[in-house]
Amino acid sequence: MTITATASSSLAERRETVTGRREAWAAYLFLAPFLLVYLVFLVYPLFKGFWISLHDWELVGSYREYIGFLNYEDLWYDPIFWLTVRNTLTFVALTVPAMTVLSLALALGVSRRTRTHGILRGIFFASSVFSVSVVTLIWQMVLNGERGLIAHLLRSLGIAPIDFLGHPFWAMPSMVVATLWWSVGLPMALFIAGLQQIPGELYEAAELDNASRWTVLRKITLPAIHRTVILVIVLQIVLQFQVFGQALLMTQGGPADRTRTLVQNIYHTAFRDWQVGYASAMAMLLFVLMFFVSMLQLYIGRRED
Repeated sequence: MTITATASSSLAERRETVTGRREAWAAYLFLAPFLLVYLVFLVYPLFKGFWISLHDWELVGSYREYIGFLNYEDLWYDPIFWLTVRNTLTFVALTVPAMTVLSLALALGVSRRTRTHGILRGIFFASSVFSVSVVTLIWQMVLNGERGLIAHLLRSLGIAPIDFLGHPFWAMPSMVVATLWWSVGLPMALFIAGLQQIPGELYEAAELDNASRWTVLRKITLPAIHRTVILVIVLQIVLQFQVFGQALLMTQGGPADRTRTLVQNIYHTAFRDWQVGYASAMAMLLFVLMFFVSMLQLYIGRRED
């Protein structure tokens, strides 16, 4: 009896082992397409870009001289590079908090599951499907100092129109407004998904206690969607650090390089000046900057948890 029981137990263990291996191989097969795309289009370009940044690499031709970290040393003394870093940080600092607050406010306003609120959600999300060229064209028609919509409105009120895109102070806020109008749909949808996961009993209990709307928002809503807020902030930081189309098409980096962003500088250095190695060094520092800010935000969120 003991030998038979031992043999049965051993056979059952072997079957479990074989089944576990089959499940593991099945999981690897399902993951293989994603891992392949991830390695080919994300991991490999990252290391390739770092390798190129260690060379004096021309866009056209075969001149590729290894120079080590000389490109990074040149960046330290490049005033245009630091100007674009400052402009990019300013754009991110203006856009990310405004995007988070605006998208949360819209989500709170249209999160109810009614036909009217569904139509409003579609309207607010519609701008997100436009390309950057369409968005910039629309806002150039609105902000143009001579023939823009706002210029005509100011003239009708007896006020001198403002060239928003050509003014040193108003050019950056104009880009921020256009970006908010264009990109608010995705964070709004994320907030709506988070709000719909909050149990209704919490709001019913708050209503019985005669809690104010501000108290409900501060004590129930925001703590319940805390992780969604962190997700939206991190996503927006990563996205807005890569601002390019708005600066290139709306202001061309002007006036006086006030809106020239880091990605625009990378583009001009690589494809206008043909200095691919130097541009790759900028791209690597941009990646490090985005990674550091994102990890800092996640760390702060975990400390708060």
